[in-house]
Amino acid sequence: MTQELSKRLAKIREQMVLCGVDACLLSTTVNILYANGSIFSGYYYIPVEGTPIRFVKRPAGLNGENILYIRKPEQLPEQLLESGLPLPEKLMLEGDEMSHGDWMRLQACFAGVELMNGTNDLRKVRSIKTDYEVSLIRSSAEAHVRAYKRIPDVYRPGMTDNAFSIEIERLMRLEGNLGLFRTFGDMEAFMGSILTGENASVASPYDFALGGAGTVSNPIGAAGLELLPGKSIMIDMAGNFTGYLDDLTRTFSIGKLTEQAYKAHQVSIDIQQRLMEEMKEGAVCEDLWELSLKMATDAGLADCYMGTTQQAKFVGHGVGIVINELPVIATRSRDLLKANMTVAIEPKFVIEGVGAVGVEDTFLIEKNGCERLTKLDYDIVDLTK
Repeated sequence: MTQELSKRLAKIREQMVLCGVDACLLSTTVNILYANGSIFSGYYYIPVEGTPIRFVKRPAGLNGENILYIRKPEQLPEQLLESGLPLPEKLMLEGDEMSHGDWMRLQACFAGVELMNGTNDLRKVRSIKTDYEVSLIRSSAEAHVRAYKRIPDVYRPGMTDNAFSIEIERLMRLEGNLGLFRTFGDMEAFMGSILTGENASVASPYDFALGGAGTVSNPIGAAGLELLPGKSIMIDMAGNFTGYLDDLTRTFSIGKLTEQAYKAHQVSIDIQQRLMEEMKEGAVCEDLWELSLKMATDAGLADCYMGTTQQAKFVGHGVGIVINELPVIATRSRDLLKANMTVAIEPKFVIEGVGAVGVEDTFLIEKNGCERLTKLDYDIVDLTK
């Protein structure tokens, strides 16, 4: 793990040099986990040269080099000077993920130091995975597929979407899922969502592909609806089996669906397979989105592509420590795909009177192509057979 963390540290420092900062101060769980390999409460200080320092509040009793216990951020400058490190002239912080009060407090601690919001820069660093990170996502994808293959075994006639979700969550946990759904931004969910029937068209306050009514305190996904004949069931659970997430969606049904639903599902497969031909290093994210939208439009399905009452304007996103890493395969995104990015592609449709149909898979971007990591059949599975 030491060699792996050295690679990640080198990537962070490369970005720091591009930003012209002298040091980076990490305080969020995700970035501390990424840079340190484990989580603690406090600050991880990374100078552009020299050894990083762990300023720990909790837990007690950590052992190792360059670990200093503190009670408050006001101790940071003095501790740095006592450790033989000069105070930075320009310091990178995670501005988008800390409160205004925390930013102002650190600004007061580092009087005269220029502070820079490096949230997006750190997300860019995390977007390109090391080979070890890819192996964790690959392992997660394999466990995810094993769990999904067993979904028909836990269906019982008369179930509600909530009851079905509980059984699928159990399957996922038995395969080793950590049950933790990390997202960037102010969004929350529990492991993922199940959408059936009219609930698929209910708009969510969160920036996910599709919504669902959920509950007042968790307004996403299952809403206590019975699984009825002629309705689809879209299962979109996050595959967090290793601390690194993959994303996988498959569609099920209670009996036969309408021809429109099967057509839309096939278009979803066609879109994904067409994007697979284009996804490689150098591909422009917006171009991939526009290609997917054109295919949906040519099929006469643009009005139900990525939702109805609220249509998402993206068809894919990066995955990693959080479910929505960079890049975003979306309108107005001129970002380029790069080798060792891991992205989920999720073309989905909502069919009136039926529900949501479509697929989602996780891919590893390579120099001259891509690899599908979630290797599972695409077909709509009839749970009554």
